[in-house]
Amino acid sequence: MDVLFLSKTLLFRGTTPQEVQSILECLQAEKKHYQKSDVIYHAGDSVTSLGMVLSGSVSIENDDLWGNKSILDRIGPGQVFAETYACVSGEALMVSVVAAEASDILFMNVSRLLRICPHACEHHGKLIRNLLTISAQKNLNLSRRIFHTSSKSIRGRLLSYLSFQAVRQGRRDFTIPFNRQQLADYLSVDRSALSNELGKMQREGLLEVEKNRFRLSGDKRAFYG
Repeated sequence: MDVLFLSKTLLFRGTTPQEVQSILECLQAEKKHYQKSDVIYHAGDSVTSLGMVLSGSVSIENDDLWGNKSILDRIGPGQVFAETYACVSGEALMVSVVAAEASDILFMNVSRLLRICPHACEHHGKLIRNLLTISAQKNLNLSRRIFHTSSKSIRGRLLSYLSFQAVRQGRRDFTIPFNRQQLADYLSVDRSALSNELGKMQREGLLEVEKNRFRLSGDKRAFYG
């Protein structure tokens, strides 16, 4: 296990590699490998372990009874998933976790983290504080998605999401973590309709797009008239 990598992640922030090794033993950490499209957790599962992506990435997905898919988030190396459900005993997952590519996942038993540590380890408290920070960040991400999908029009949703990415990355030329289908799922729109709207926006000079790379117009009048 690459404890040096783990010590640099948000979950293990403030811990030394030696402390990380101790924590992994305490939380009964287990590493597993998944191929692209493998389901790591199914909606309806009850879990006790959070997962951390060591390599690759996973998608947090919601599927309704009619087969409509919505991507809620994309989790990359060093990030965690299912931490909220792992903290609430018996709560069934409302989403599925799917490998977006070949991925290595580290599972850690959160129930052991929530118990009082018999050794009064300082790094035990650090991990709990870090987990709270991660949960708060996840709430912000969910709020952003709600904001991006609040517009009734596809263009409105695209402008909201792309504007956020430009501000977040500090430039008008940037890449996003989604392919075309994943972006459509994230914004809860039809892929063909999304592609048509992007084509219109290119012809109008609002942006340039190639796969998942975007360049936004520097003239805000192009967006707002």
